[in-house]
Amino acid sequence: MSDPVFFSGGVPVSLGEIAALAGIPVPDGSDGARVFASVAPLDTAGPGDLAYMDNPRYGDALAATAAGACLVSPRFAERVPAGTAALVTREPYRVFAQVLARLYPTAVRPQPLFSASGVSPGAVVHTEARLESGVAVDPGAVVGPGAEIGSGTLIGANAVIGAGVRIGRDCAIGAGAVVTHALLGNRVIVHPGASIGQDGFGFAMSGRGHLKVPQVGRVIIQDDVEIGANTTIDRGASRDTIIGEGTKIDNLVQIGHNVVIGRHCVIVSHVGISGSTTLGDFVVMGGQSGIVGHAHIGSGAQVAAGSGITTNIPPGAVWGGTPAKPVKDWMREVAWLKLAVAGRHANRPQKTADDDGKPS
Repeated sequence: MSDPVFFSGGVPVSLGEIAALAGIPVPDGSDGARVFASVAPLDTAGPGDLAYMDNPRYGDALAATAAGACLVSPRFAERVPAGTAALVTREPYRVFAQVLARLYPTAVRPQPLFSASGVSPGAVVHTEARLESGVAVDPGAVVGPGAEIGSGTLIGANAVIGAGVRIGRDCAIGAGAVVTHALLGNRVIVHPGASIGQDGFGFAMSGRGHLKVPQVGRVIIQDDVEIGANTTIDRGASRDTIIGEGTKIDNLVQIGHNVVIGRHCVIVSHVGISGSTTLGDFVVMGGQSGIVGHAHIGSGAQVAAGSGITTNIPPGAVWGGTPAKPVKDWMREVAWLKLAVAGRHANRPQKTADDDGKPS
């Protein structure tokens, strides 16, 4: 449940405003002026709460909910109880997110620990750094020479912004994050502990030992990108590592040097993307999947969790398994293997026992 100690400052929304966000009329028999100040899951929601539902697993919870209103997709609308205002929309989760941002604005991105703007005591900002008005720098943060930071941006406690780094407006760099050799656009969120712009893993390997290859590229992060806690993004070797507009990266992801990720991709935790790999737009990488270097993943492709990608994937394809292949082929192989193992056990001779109970 939401706790006002951690999330405060929002403005209650009326049923009419929620309906407007969804692009639908107020449900018949409902009061558009009715106000909601909180949200809750279906099973714990009360008359003053807004809930949402778009998953068949929660059909029974929907039918029994006491929520005052529920955002629901058309296929589940008939299961909404009579006492709950049914806000029927094709995108209930998206509208729910918009309402959450209105009710709990401080939950949208990391917040300053001290003042909303200005350099806090204990922070170190180099005299050659340039900060626009409205930048907040928390205690312990370090901003190097030549760095430029746009208005409305937060630099969290103990974060390090390297020399010459450019960070756009309305960004948030979480506590303990490190950003070097990088250019960030506007509204970029970097969660605590992330590391951006460090050396790529490049060595000239031989029997005489492995010679380090200097990494002289940058990291370019476009507008509206979100980078999860403890994720690492290496700078390019001789060209740039690029993260496209609107891409969302989960916690604990490793992105190698020279990688180019397109717009609005989703990369789930524990993914590893090897150097010089390219992802098109709207690619989805399931958790713990990995890609070898120099591969190309086409726009709109999806990779199942735990998969190992060893070759290119065409646009719009859905692949899975290790080594990964089209998901239908992968599922056929899994099914065949299951049948083969079951048949082998069925045909195995059964052990018998002598009269004294010992195996014969």
